Amino acid sequence: MLKCKTRMPIAIVAAIVAVGLGAAAPAAAQTATTTTSTAATTTAKPKRTPTPGQLAARERQKKCAAEWKEAKAAGKVEKGMKWPQYWSACNKRLKGAG
Repeated sequence: MLKCKTRMPIAIVAAIVAVGLGAAAPAAAQTATTTTSTAATTTAKPKRTPTPGQLAARERQKKCAAEWKEAKAAGKVEKGMKWPQYWSACNKRLKGAG
């Protein structure tokens, strides 16, 4: 018996079975594929609208990103500072100003 570290999708398994059984199996393989594809589309959730806090955070991030790009291009970023540290400081500064 062969051992496989990854699982094969049901469509591939169905195709292998179809080849082994002849002409009767392709109809069953297509039914299995159709069933799995319709199940995936019906479980998709609609997207929620962002909250006012999320919108404000996105605006702060955009402003901080623009400042970061300008400061980095001008060579004004402290040595060793990376984006996460800059974002943290900038976010606190903009939250306090608003």
